[in-house]
Amino acid sequence: MSTPLADTTNPDLGLLYAVNGLAKHAPARLDHLVSWIGEYGILIGLALLGLVGWLQARRRPDAPVAVAGLLWAPLSVAIAELTNLPIAAIVDRPRPFVDHPDLEVLVEGKAGTYSFVSDHSTMSMGIAVALFLVNRRLGWIAGGLALLQGFCRMYMGVHYPTDVIGGFALAVAVVLLLAPIAMAVLVPLCHALARTPLAPLIRAGRRGEAGGGGRGPGRGGRGRRGGGTRGTVRTEEPRPESDLAA
Repeated sequence: MSTPLADTTNPDLGLLYAVNGLAKHAPARLDHLVSWIGEYGILIGLALLGLVGWLQARRRPDAPVAVAGLLWAPLSVAIAELTNLPIAAIVDRPRPFVDHPDLEVLVEGKAGTYSFVSDHSTMSMGIAVALFLVNRRLGWIAGGLALLQGFCRMYMGVHYPTDVIGGFALAVAVVLLLAPIAMAVLVPLCHALARTPLAPLIRAGRRGEAGGGGRGPGRGGRGRRGGGTRGTVRTEEPRPESDLAA
């Protein structure tokens, strides 16, 4: 049996009908496009943002820390999804079209599955928040995609607004509350990997490391002009790392 949460309040149901009502008056091609975006497209886009973030993180002075933050994104999503399993079973909320068959449902195969919380919304917001901790510009873009994901799930008629909000809240809680513990493990791991043959996954190769023909502090780089010592200090001086890249 469903819990009382299945009996939605008027604002919740009213907003669902308002958004889903757009699908009834939209062209079929637009409905198909929104369905694909809401089911697969946004997740693919978030994965591409993560790839871009990784390529940029490898070139940062604090590369091991930044890459560790990016690793936390998929891990946090996995933890949030596992956390949602007992929540969905306890709440036992059916899909909105079960109690409201007049909704326009744009995707099949959802009957018999739980509505609260929205898995797609949880995954999207989880990636967005974790990515924001590492790269704010990409994080803002991912956050916009996460909000679009929530809209699409209501447009498709497979989630109530509170399902989407619940997914967002679960993702934010998992990412932020567990981030300190995760980074305490992932940062040393990435530092260790940076000293192995897997180093290119953590830190991009810098110019002059392999060739040795630049202005580095080699035998020929100390200066006949007496300025070699200064150049050596600048080259070897480490740059500080942050706990989570901003």
